[in-house]
Amino acid sequence: MKVPTIGESISEVTLSQWLKEDGEFVKLDEPICEFESDKATLEFPAEAEGKLIYVAAEGDDIEIGGLVAKIDTSVSAPDGGDDKPASEPATEEVPASAPAKEEVKTDVSDTSAPSYAAGHPSPAAAKILRDKDIDVASVKGTGVDGRITKEDAMSASKEATAPANKQATSSQSVTATVAYSRNTRTEKMSRMRRTIASRLVSAKNNTAMLTTFNEVDLSAVMKLRKQVQEKFVEKHGVKLGFMSLFAKACANVLMEMPSVNAMIDDKTLIYNDFVDISIAISTPTGLVVPPVKNVESMDFHEIELAIKGLAAKARDGKLTLDEMKGGTFTITNGGVFGSLVSTPIINEPQSAILGMHTIKERPVAVDGKVEIRPMMYLALSYDHRVIDGSTSVTFLVKVKEQLEDPMKLFLNI
Repeated sequence: MKVPTIGESISEVTLSQWLKEDGEFVKLDEPICEFESDKATLEFPAEAEGKLIYVAAEGDDIEIGGLVAKIDTSVSAPDGGDDKPASEPATEEVPASAPAKEEVKTDVSDTSAPSYAAGHPSPAAAKILRDKDIDVASVKGTGVDGRITKEDAMSASKEATAPANKQATSSQSVTATVAYSRNTRTEKMSRMRRTIASRLVSAKNNTAMLTTFNEVDLSAVMKLRKQVQEKFVEKHGVKLGFMSLFAKACANVLMEMPSVNAMIDDKTLIYNDFVDISIAISTPTGLVVPPVKNVESMDFHEIELAIKGLAAKARDGKLTLDEMKGGTFTITNGGVFGSLVSTPIINEPQSAILGMHTIKERPVAVDGKVEIRPMMYLALSYDHRVIDGSTSVTFLVKVKEQLEDPMKLFLNI
């Protein structure tokens, strides 16, 4: 079993998790492990039926074509069809003069779980538990056959599952030990985290990045959403959110100002006659930015459904490589975490990224009077090699105008 070719730009993967035990009998096409590539997590299916033999270990970086495991096809399925670890005949492994060993073997078989799923986390749950540094064995699964679900992992806490501190002395409380602890731990960075780190540094070093700011009054947008939300949900089965409105506003302006939608390639500029907006989505393993394609041609409900679908896949670790490719412009919403203002980093090879922020009621001057309005700061980080300063400012002003007067947004004027 060797690492297959995954994509043109991918030369190496990380074995993030074994889904089957070493020595376990596996069936054809049954997932045996998961790989983390630069862009997505992929399941690796068995290419034959037989006994699984580990070669690589969890956390190993393996080149494309590198050996992952072997399958002994001479081993048949265990009696009863259970997916239990395959074993050699007792005459070879356990001599007749060793009854104690045979008895232990019987005890393990008698107390084994009825299904491999029992006590095992789903891929998404495993990532969350690793991120929280929680032992899988301490979490009770509520899924089918006792499988640990994403919800089980999210609700688990290290404090609730951790065993009592065995090193605490009778004169020293556990609380005091934790409060004054100077322990450290080392954890290998996930492949996705390493890729994110590399690309962020590359963007800082290889682009002439600047950020310009503006603010938008969302009174009209919030009034519109309140007026149409019930009928919108009734017709389309999804809420009208801020993201689709911002995405559509950006798409309209990007079609009008193609330089903001362009990207540099050595000594040439590539202009796009379409708008694929990458949406930043936070996952347990890091930030991913899958694009919603042809936003300029989509209706609001189509944008909302596309974002909802990508977000669900991203958080479950099920995004495909094709779903991660492309993008001509990015929107990131730090406001969902409470960010008031920030300077987002460009998502290379794109030339610009819009940062949304939290909505705050602030006093503003309206027709000579002070009124309290729901305001949001907008930030546009851009590559000055491609986009002039005046162009970046104009872009933000046009986006602001469309959001403050939704009629312009809907009529694309």
